[in-house]
Amino acid sequence: MEGKRPVVVIVGAGFGGLAATTALAGEPVDIVLVDQRNHHLFQPLLYQVATAWLSPADIAAPIRGIFSTRKNVSVVLGSVVGADPARKTVSIDYGGRRGELPYDFLVLATGAGHDYFGNDAWEAFAPGLKTVEDALSIRERLLMAFEMAEMLTDPAERDAKLTIVIVGGGATGVEMAGSIAELARAALVRDFRRIDPRHARVFLIEAGPRVLPAFPEKLSAAAKASLEGLGVTVRTDTRVTGCDAGGVMLGDERIAAATVIWAAGVKASGAAAWLGAKADRAGRVEVAPDFGVPGCAGVFAIGDTATLTDSAGRRIPGVAPAAKQAGHYVGRVIRAALRGESAPPPFRYRDPGNMATIGRRAGIADFGWISLRGPIAWWLWGIVHIYFLIDFRSRITVSINWLWSFLTYKRGARLITRTGR
Repeated sequence: MEGKRPVVVIVGAGFGGLAATTALAGEPVDIVLVDQRNHHLFQPLLYQVATAWLSPADIAAPIRGIFSTRKNVSVVLGSVVGADPARKTVSIDYGGRRGELPYDFLVLATGAGHDYFGNDAWEAFAPGLKTVEDALSIRERLLMAFEMAEMLTDPAERDAKLTIVIVGGGATGVEMAGSIAELARAALVRDFRRIDPRHARVFLIEAGPRVLPAFPEKLSAAAKASLEGLGVTVRTDTRVTGCDAGGVMLGDERIAAATVIWAAGVKASGAAAWLGAKADRAGRVEVAPDFGVPGCAGVFAIGDTATLTDSAGRRIPGVAPAAKQAGHYVGRVIRAALRGESAPPPFRYRDPGNMATIGRRAGIADFGWISLRGPIAWWLWGIVHIYFLIDFRSRITVSINWLWSFLTYKRGARLITRTGR
């Protein structure tokens, strides 16, 4: 119909999807933002929900609320189950019903899930951390393990309940291990009568030669030393060969553990299969320099959904800043196409640096031109994460919670919610 405005369908309300929506929200287009959950989640702080620092509402915001003043943005709560680039439609499952959304431009920012490297049966025993539901399930497992240990009389059973294994030595695994160690050794230490939570054992298992491989070796070594200072047993060059309800196998060695957490790998969504597009081993769509999907006119993939080497020859990492930059860039590409203007130069990633925290006083930061470690890196990490939270209320709430926890060693989100997962 003549005069009909172009429709941009954006799938995924993570960092990339929100950035693309924001970049186009002022343009004469109709934007349909699709997500299977009704909230945007600040994933870098999700481990703090899992370890009782924060509540879910502290790091999540309703998608409709974020765009309530943008009248050209519509939100659809549902899951994309397929796409037809020839007909320019996406298939949606919403509440068990199926429907189709037509588009002129399609942006896939569908993120990634957990990768168990061919051992998907392990997921039931070693949950990963990608959603609020994951975080609440892990929090329940952790807190229930201490509750059960309080009631047990058999030393072996009690020790197993007080053993936590984290698989994967990237940022999530390191931050999780440090936070759990402090939960046991500080936050819970006065709460139990028959057990001493300080006797809890925390293992961090990494298949590679060092933790935090994205950081320089000196910072990686500093992080390992900080973890060990908190009582975490760090095992590098070690692979998990088995996982069940009672613990993990490391070759011929068995660690009996009531709680196992998976932070070892990710795999992309099914976007490549929907489009019939070429993908890498992790399932990420191999995109053109403008994030366009070859052979699919008007379709773009960003964030963890895509793999791209930028114009500087750098492989784009699967981190929040890269997803946000990609979302803004694709917004510019679509805006130029709508206006009949020249496309922007090929994408080039601007690396803001890497940061990680280990417990409540130690951190590391690498900005290329300078590296930091210790309390100053920890404070900088906190300031940066508060700044990038989605709204003012979250910034205030998280700041107060962190300050209270820092001064008192207590954690205010120690609720067992019985998620049943």
